[in-house]
Amino acid sequence: MKNDYQVIIVGGGPAGLTAGLYCSRSRLSTMLIERGIIGGQIINAERVENYPGFPKGVSGIELGQLLYEQASNYGLETLSTEVMRTESRPGRNLISTAEGDFTADSIIIASGSQYRKLGVPGEEEYTGKGVSYCATCDGPLFKDKILAVIGGGDAAVTEALYLSKFASSVKVIHRRDQLRASGITQERVLAEPKVELIWDTVATAIEGDGSVRRVILKNIKDARISVLEVAGVFVAIGSQPNTDPWQDLVPLDEGGYIITNEVMETRIPGVFAAGDVRHSSARQAITAAGDGATAAVSAERFLSS
Repeated sequence: MKNDYQVIIVGGGPAGLTAGLYCSRSRLSTMLIERGIIGGQIINAERVENYPGFPKGVSGIELGQLLYEQASNYGLETLSTEVMRTESRPGRNLISTAEGDFTADSIIIASGSQYRKLGVPGEEEYTGKGVSYCATCDGPLFKDKILAVIGGGDAAVTEALYLSKFASSVKVIHRRDQLRASGITQERVLAEPKVELIWDTVATAIEGDGSVRRVILKNIKDARISVLEVAGVFVAIGSQPNTDPWQDLVPLDEGGYIITNEVMETRIPGVFAAGDVRHSSARQAITAAGDGATAAVSAERFLSS
């Protein structure tokens, strides 16, 4: 492995792997850095049914592996390490990692975001087995089932409304006695007969027998413990972008996401962002892949200009 590349991609999810595929096919010397498992958050999905080209669905792990194999076939190099800091210098970008320093003419940031976790027993164990952080991804798998949504903001209420299309009943569990969602969104959820709001309550554990069967609840006012039988738990308490190494390099929005234009350019020449780390991302595997392709095309044009 060398220390100097035309393109360095940070992040090994659908955005980063697609960018790696496009850059490598264009015969650009390209390295992808991923601190965790190649594939990104998609590997936590037991079944992906909305990614084009897989009419019978595909497991998240298999989809991630296929994306990796396709990019590697064209010469994409990968490195498993964590990015510590970055600097943009005239005509050169420096990326410092736990494995040493690397330089690149262009950087594509595809480091993604993390869903905020509840941190309760059973959450990790049943992730992908009934615990989900994406209604659009997994909602159709729960047709005519009873589901729980945890949260009270716009994200949680929007998830509940979407899930009501498939579920027999959706229970929204919120630690306060009123929603934080916008007025019109509140009106819609209150008018939906399939959605029930459970106030002043937190989840303390998620239980099951191979897949989710129940969530243990605690009323924060009277400490009463109750059990809610459900087939799935959708956690919607926000997300956090993985932008720590980039805070001093590129402009971020108020939520910490990287601001780009429509061709994935940041305000720093030669630095691009793609996928969930980007402002206004749809946070879907297919849109992340599209971002990655666009970023790669933009990087190639930058390098040839």
